[in-house]
Amino acid sequence: MIGRTGAEGRDSVTMIVQVARMYHEQNMTQPAIAEQLRISQSRVSRWLKQAVEMGIVRTVVLPPEGVYPELEEQLVRKYGLRQALIVESSGDERSTMWALGAAAATYLEATLTNGARVGFSSWSETLLATVDSMVPLKRRRAESIVQIMGGVGQPAAQLKATELTFRLARIAGGTPMFLPTPGIVATPSAREALFQDPNVVETAAAWENLTDVLVGIGSVTPSPLLQVSGNAVSEAQMRTLRELGAVGDVAMRFFDADGRPIETEFNDLVVGIGVEALLKTPRRVGIAGGARKFEAIRGALRGGWVDVIVTDLMNAQALVADN
Repeated sequence: MIGRTGAEGRDSVTMIVQVARMYHEQNMTQPAIAEQLRISQSRVSRWLKQAVEMGIVRTVVLPPEGVYPELEEQLVRKYGLRQALIVESSGDERSTMWALGAAAATYLEATLTNGARVGFSSWSETLLATVDSMVPLKRRRAESIVQIMGGVGQPAAQLKATELTFRLARIAGGTPMFLPTPGIVATPSAREALFQDPNVVETAAAWENLTDVLVGIGSVTPSPLLQVSGNAVSEAQMRTLRELGAVGDVAMRFFDADGRPIETEFNDLVVGIGVEALLKTPRRVGIAGGARKFEAIRGALRGGWVDVIVTDLMNAQALVADN
């Protein structure tokens, strides 16, 4: 990190390098860069000046050690992304999650725009790390922070999902909109009953007008987070998903290796945003890493489930090399 302390000064070296390359090597105008990266033109101008002051821009862009602009650009081109951010990790899954969260926090602090309506997925370690790494923004950046899925797991997970939504809303200055329900229920009729509640109806209506979503990317590896009313999702359900080709999920909407949605009765048990509303959101930020997430991340990118990816170096290299 460089520059001033606090959220407004936590300028990411990675993003300064990206802006410098877009301007000096790709001949993009400052307004075009600002539009693509969802940042202000004044921030683009300031970062270009800082790139010169830091010695990054001379006759060519010289990224500091630990920054991978060429690999990020390859990911963007190969998968048609808006942006890719790559972090180094020691290989330990927990440290990887927190490294990803720190990078995502810096990205959001720089790119959240005034009036943003941000959809926020259920509790996960990467989202927890992201919110924990953020500091309160000096200016209001969000109109609302909208929970797009109920809490997945034991009842305590519902409280954690609500708490994270509230914390992000406080950081960004937006109004929180909660979904105080389980993320997965036992029967379709139970789901239908929940969607009769006025609070749920109001939050669900907001899903149609989101400007951004912030999500983790899940794998089909059995996890203690997958619960139904305190009981684990049955192995039969997971086996069905795998037999249908599921490799991962975003907000419990499962997809195959090519990113195609998996059609199954399980969808009728999920209390959360639908596939259509999710995919039409203008910016979809996915945060995921670790060896067991490769197939899930690749499927999410192939299917356009996210258009901004924050991932680790190992996965980024594998994604670029994949045929």
